[in-house]
Amino acid sequence: MKLKILFISTLLLAGITSVQAQVGDQRYNFSVGVNGGVNINSVSFSPSVRQGSLITPTGGITLRYISEKYFGMICGAQLEINYSQQGWSEFYEDYPELAYTRKMNYVNIPFLAHLAFGKEGRGMQFFINAGPQIGFFLSDSHTISEGWENYTNLIIEQHDAPIDNKFDYGIAGGAGVELRTKIGHFQVEGRYYYALSDFYGTTKKDYFSRAAHGVISVKVAYLFDLMK
Repeated sequence: MKLKILFISTLLLAGITSVQAQVGDQRYNFSVGVNGGVNINSVSFSPSVRQGSLITPTGGITLRYISEKYFGMICGAQLEINYSQQGWSEFYEDYPELAYTRKMNYVNIPFLAHLAFGKEGRGMQFFINAGPQIGFFLSDSHTISEGWENYTNLIIEQHDAPIDNKFDYGIAGGAGVELRTKIGHFQVEGRYYYALSDFYGTTKKDYFSRAAHGVISVKVAYLFDLMK
């Protein structure tokens, strides 16, 4: 736990330092906007639970500050406040009559270093976002088919287990393209989130030793400049 907290703190410090240390051509570009898309969810369980893909919505607001251009690289920081639905869906080829889905609602806040390459004016840019993310659990729901009690060889401890840890944290990273126009900036991005925290209890007395989110997101965003 201490190593995980230290790792996230180091990434936060690195992101702040990268914005403050003006070693290139200084910029003061602040943009805000909205983002939205879909999550492709899974959960890393140990012992493992067989899963299919669970596709859910995500969206929120984006704030970005570009602080400098260093050679051909445009450097800045990006903060988002997003609603994100996560969870998992169980799938068994041998038992197609069985189905279980659990959806978990979060407010997620990624703190991202933003690195872009391309034209600063109108045109296309390629960008990379990476940094720590925290999340706050709001609520959950599940759907389940009848008959699970007849399949004693399957793991079902996860079905009725409460969410023990409502604070989620991990690492997010992705890449995308941005089209810069006179009416604003249009982005398409693919991103992956790897949770370092577990939402179930994972002590020696608990059934699972690992229960953490893994989320692939495909998002679009629109940003407009408040300050150039």
